[in-house]
Amino acid sequence: MPSSVPLAIEGLGPVGSFLLLGVIAVAGIGTGVLFLVSVVASRRRGGGQFRLISVAVGVLLARSIVGAGTVLGYVPMPVHHFLEHSLDFLIAAIVLYAVYAHAPGSLPKST
Repeated sequence: MPSSVPLAIEGLGPVGSFLLLGVIAVAGIGTGVLFLVSVVASRRRGGGQFRLISVAVGVLLARSIVGAGTVLGYVPMPVHHFLEHSLDFLIAAIVLYAVYAHAPGSLPKST
C-alpha cells in the first residue's frame, strides 16, 4: 500500500526519507560552500584550470539538487539515475581535462 507521506521513499518510509533529505541538504550546503571557494580561487588566480575546477564543483552541486528533487518527488527515479550518472561522467571528464590540459609540458612554451 503506497504511503501518503510526501517524503516517503519506497523501502525507507518517512523517517528514512527525512534522514536522506537531511544528508542531501548537508551535502548541498557543503558543496555550495566549496563552489563559492572555488569561484573565489578562480577569480584570484585567473587560470583556466581553476575555472574548470569551479565548473566541476558546480556540477557536483547540481547533483545535490537532483538528489533533493528526487526525495521531494520532483525528479522520477529513472531520470534521477540518468542525470546522476551523466553528471558523474561530466565531473570526471572536466577534472581529467583540467589536469591533462594544464599539466607542465602540455601547453606550448612561450618564447
